[in-house]
Amino acid sequence: MEPPESPRTPAGHASPQPVIVLGEVTLRRFAGQADLPELYTVIEESLEHLRPWMAWVGEHSRSRTAEYLAARAERWASGADYAYAIVLDGAIVGACGLHRREETPADVREIGYWLHPAATGRGLATRAAAALVEQAFRLPGVEHVEIVHDPANRASGAVAARLGFTVRERRPAVATAPAESGEEQVWRLSRS
Repeated sequence: MEPPESPRTPAGHASPQPVIVLGEVTLRRFAGQADLPELYTVIEESLEHLRPWMAWVGEHSRSRTAEYLAARAERWASGADYAYAIVLDGAIVGACGLHRREETPADVREIGYWLHPAATGRGLATRAAAALVEQAFRLPGVEHVEIVHDPANRASGAVAARLGFTVRERRPAVATAPAESGEEQVWRLSRS
């Protein structure tokens, strides 16, 4: 069996790097329950910032955060979800991930991200998303990467635009968070 730092999961499937250093910011694979106290606190401090756009915030609790972290290793190994802590100056300031959605074709991966409000405006989400694009295109069979957000969430759209994604479609969606409009904007970047 290969060590955990290997670019292959125990099942032998290719996977992204578990640690990605981007200057002063690092993306690192979640460390299970060891991350619980810090991640829970960062989410607590970010609730009002995240609530308008993230439906899961409405169900936030210590036990939900523990459940989320408990599922990370299995989801990483299966290739369904590669979730990272965004770390700045040794502290978790957000999270990002590369996701395989059941409703999308097998050659598409979706990027998601969020930051503590004190960490916004520094380009961290853009750098994290750029790193995840690079990791996605290292995976066999991945031809497209998407960022999906509510059109009213201009900050998410700005990240996609800065990275060269283009709007692929705007479609109806169920509004599940307070500021959502009932639409999704899908940005796509294709392997060149």
